[in-house]
Amino acid sequence: MQTELAPEFRDTPEGAEAEAILRKCVHCGFCTATCPTYQILGDELDGPRGRIYLIKQVLEGQAPTRATQLHLDRCLTCRNCESTCPSGVQYGHLVDIGRKVVDAKVPRPAGQAAVRWALKEGLPSPLFGPAMAVGQSVRALLPGALRAKVPPRQDAGRWPRRSHARKVLTLAGCVQPAMAPNINSATARVLDAAGVECVTAPQAGCCGAVKFHLNDQDGGLAQMRANIDAWWPLVDSGAVEAIVMNASGCGVTVREYGHHLKDDPAYADKAARVSALTRDLSELLPELAPLLAERVKAPEGTIAYHPPCTLQHGQKLRGGVEQHLRALGFDIQVARNESHLCCGSAGTYSVLQPELAYQLRDRKLGHLNQLQPRQIVSANIGCITHLQSGSPATPVRHWIELLDEALQPAEPR
Repeated sequence: MQTELAPEFRDTPEGAEAEAILRKCVHCGFCTATCPTYQILGDELDGPRGRIYLIKQVLEGQAPTRATQLHLDRCLTCRNCESTCPSGVQYGHLVDIGRKVVDAKVPRPAGQAAVRWALKEGLPSPLFGPAMAVGQSVRALLPGALRAKVPPRQDAGRWPRRSHARKVLTLAGCVQPAMAPNINSATARVLDAAGVECVTAPQAGCCGAVKFHLNDQDGGLAQMRANIDAWWPLVDSGAVEAIVMNASGCGVTVREYGHHLKDDPAYADKAARVSALTRDLSELLPELAPLLAERVKAPEGTIAYHPPCTLQHGQKLRGGVEQHLRALGFDIQVARNESHLCCGSAGTYSVLQPELAYQLRDRKLGHLNQLQPRQIVSANIGCITHLQSGSPATPVRHWIELLDEALQPAEPR
């Protein structure tokens, strides 16, 4: 796809990147078949190809409108289209550029701007935890829509105290410690059972995804730099062998620190090294499973697994969770239909686009429930909370909690 950039975008890093991405696009439209919003709305402008044309027009100098902004807002950034694209178009990076350009030219209504500000400032804030605790204490009194966003209070369980020669760095995350603290402690317990110690850097915070994808890209980049600063002493000294993410949304973002900071002379090399060290928790399963096999007593019944988009499309990791958990004796299955499609969570999407998000959630749960599961597992806090809001009778958890619960005490030596 050829494009003639408007003068304001020529000779800029964003213009050069967008032009390179657009050059790969061959108009084929394969991506429309796997785009969740196109499946629901049937509008070409609510599919990747249509959005690419909208972004191209803006970069060529055409004035964007509120309609342009709306079509880009409706994109989940699930990156399913990237998995489908035969030309390797990096749509996720292009839509980040498009949203930044459009938002700079199209003011948002005051109410919409206020909600987006509250999300980008509130979710990564230290005050989120106390606010969530208050919400949980009065959860039964909350309106249904708000109650769906406030999970019941959860016991985190113990954090292992043993020290091991092998260490990995983990990120607590911004919302996960308050909404589902057992995910982090279960991760530490499972790795401890395999002789690996989880360490954290207290100064590290939100991975940057929330602000970046709500178009406060400068704020998101600042959070990325702050995390690199917090991690760097451990990374540079070789004290940790990997940075392990148990939230796939954070994982895909940290894996792209190198891309996002490539033009920052002070951070480009450090960011590239951090990205290279980053692993999703599931990538440790081939090594962990044999070490834990004798201690695992898998529960009876079918377990339905929803692979998050940030895992299967963002990080291009497919099949590992179910393959290795099956080898440990779990009856874990993915949906027979549309397992590749987004559940509708997509970070803050379920708050900003609830009508579409709930349609996608119910569609996903319909496929998962055909398996008649005793429980549903996933790999990202957003997906877990979103699916649980539509599945009151079936628990939805992180797969690491499932594995942690199945571990039997070690035999005394």
